Amino acid sequence: MGKTFGLADLPETIPVFPLPGALLLPRAQLPLNIFEPRYLALLEDTLKTPERLIGMVQPVVSQSEETGMRLHDVGCAGRVVGMQETEDGRYLITLRGVSRFRLMEPQNGFLPYMRGRVEWTRFERDLGRAETDEEFDRAAFLGVLARYFEAQRLSSDWGSLKEADEELLVNSLAILCPFEPEEKQALLEAGTLSERRKILVTLMEFALRGGGGDDGKLQ
Repeated sequence: MGKTFGLADLPETIPVFPLPGALLLPRAQLPLNIFEPRYLALLEDTLKTPERLIGMVQPVVSQSEETGMRLHDVGCAGRVVGMQETEDGRYLITLRGVSRFRLMEPQNGFLPYMRGRVEWTRFERDLGRAETDEEFDRAAFLGVLARYFEAQRLSSDWGSLKEADEELLVNSLAILCPFEPEEKQALLEAGTLSERRKILVTLMEFALRGGGGDDGKLQ
């Protein structure tokens, strides 16, 4: 299982990694390729802390470059649970989602990377057991998913998808599917698993009506 957190275990300030299109959700995993010097410094400092938390936050897409980067208010913190160093000095890490947070105050300070004062209480349910979706219709969901995968020229292990519990299935697809950053943000901010599943289906059906997509592969 790995380390579990209670609300009292979560720090008031965490390092922040702004990355468009990168979605992390509680109890799900997100692989990251760390190579920029400022984020290598972020990783080094993170590994010195007992929590090993990194806050993933998406920049606001509509923000102009002239006025500087503005971040969304809601992100998700993940614990570093896997790390591999490459021969060229990069790090391939895996974050396991712990809890969403509200970013109260970004702090640049003297560090090469951003930190932020965050508030966790709105998302205390993220720290509990896996969510369930009582309205989940697996056959109907997989039917839409199959059509979406075909249209987007994606492939996956259908046996695993058919057996996965609903939270793992919905959250993993929300992370891996090639949606736009603002669509990813809507999935992140969904109040319940049922709401996230409905948004996910809506996005897939919208993509099917629009057609097309880039080549890709979901593992």
